[in-house]
Amino acid sequence: MNISQWLCRQAQVGGERPALYFGTELVANYQEFHRRAAALANWLIAEGTAPGDRVAIFMKNCPDYLIALYGVWYAGAAAVPINAKLHGAEAAYILENSGAGLVFTSAGLKEALQVEGVERAGCRVLDIADPDYEAALQQEPLPVPVACAPEDLAWLFYTSGTTGKPKGVMITHRMLTTVSLGYFADVDQATGADQILYAAPMSHGAGLYNMVHVLVGAAHVCPPSAGFDVREILDLAAHFGRVQMFAAPTMVTRMTAQAKAMGRSGDGLRSVIYAGGPMYLADILEAEAHFGEIFIQVYGQGECPMGITVLKREEVADRSHPRWEARLAGVGRAQSFVEVQIGTAEGEPLATGEMGEIMVRGDAVMPGYWMNPKANAETLRDGWLMTGDMGTLDQDGYLTMTDRSKDLIISGGSNVYPREVEEVILTHPLVQEASVVGRPHSDWGEEVVAFVVGSATPEQLEEHCRAHIARFKCPKAYFQVPDLPKNNYGKVLKTELRARLLNA
Repeated sequence: MNISQWLCRQAQVGGERPALYFGTELVANYQEFHRRAAALANWLIAEGTAPGDRVAIFMKNCPDYLIALYGVWYAGAAAVPINAKLHGAEAAYILENSGAGLVFTSAGLKEALQVEGVERAGCRVLDIADPDYEAALQQEPLPVPVACAPEDLAWLFYTSGTTGKPKGVMITHRMLTTVSLGYFADVDQATGADQILYAAPMSHGAGLYNMVHVLVGAAHVCPPSAGFDVREILDLAAHFGRVQMFAAPTMVTRMTAQAKAMGRSGDGLRSVIYAGGPMYLADILEAEAHFGEIFIQVYGQGECPMGITVLKREEVADRSHPRWEARLAGVGRAQSFVEVQIGTAEGEPLATGEMGEIMVRGDAVMPGYWMNPKANAETLRDGWLMTGDMGTLDQDGYLTMTDRSKDLIISGGSNVYPREVEEVILTHPLVQEASVVGRPHSDWGEEVVAFVVGSATPEQLEEHCRAHIARFKCPKAYFQVPDLPKNNYGKVLKTELRARLLNA
């Protein structure tokens, strides 16, 4: 089933419900939301978009993001949401790799795509401020969404890999349906009286929860800032009264600190689902002490989006269980539609309490990466997804993540893979060697730092990195060293570099 059927049905039974808000301004009810998406779909088909084609969305959070997303789905095509924080060259790689024939952009981002890679990809760029976009919305609406099979591609999610090149996770209509229905079973309840607030990128976790709220006819609120602003979030929550939102742990921590400083209680915040990085025990305790029992933790990956484990609201709030602290420091129990086990690097199951790689299988697990059989062979084994994360399961099925087998850095909820940054640094003519690691940071969880062998100054390296990769991936500090610590096989010892940072 094409998941966009949920919008069609909501328009039929609840067409007058408020659907899309820009701040407190109502942009469209469900009937108009449906009409615009269906009109855009008809335009896409007239322009040559066929079922299964990829259409990209390189936009900041705004109501038209959802109109574009559902327009793509109505046409039977697959959406390729691209993080608006990415550098134009990085977005161009995704466009080329996905084979997208069209990309929708929002204010300020069309200019970012004036790079060679976009021309090479042969991808048309259409800004939502362009007259052509407005004309597309005035087309005759497509009568019904194009039929899709459950296994058809719906969302091509690009997540960086250890090679430094982004990999396209194939998310199907079945996966989206499974995770969405599982939300009601495992995560939280939502009704037509609720609102979902998009303060985190809609290209990632926040956007993956839009379908749940379309299904029940809830309102979708896009902050005018198009991002994370604590005062704005608190004001909108107070205005609307039943706000649910997705947030990275660092967002929760900053929201708590600023709300306390402003003397704000968070009235109107009903649920905050946090995921995307480590949440320190002290931080969640402080957050709940201030805001109350509104927090729910989810653990997932792009390869199993928002769908591996959950620590429910009552479990986050529980202080009576003898092991409540250990549970709160973990990531909860398996969601209802997946199996989770701990295994060896070869995929052999380990006993309760033993540390190993976290493995998951079920209807929310991807069928594979886009045109990447090598990565598929490494990541998918006998139906199990090898997550690359390390952890343990206790006797009650609660999962604790102990480490990451890959060198992933999670800064402010965004994933940064060191190899990708290192490759950019190494293109500077005054650099011989480079190694990138994460340094603990009180606000961001981790920040990116680089150890560099060569004569390039920190200022030169900063300018060089900003010209090639997104700002959030650029190192926050550069340490010039005479050499990098290595083992007998020549591999850089990143554990020693991290130890140097801690000792400093």
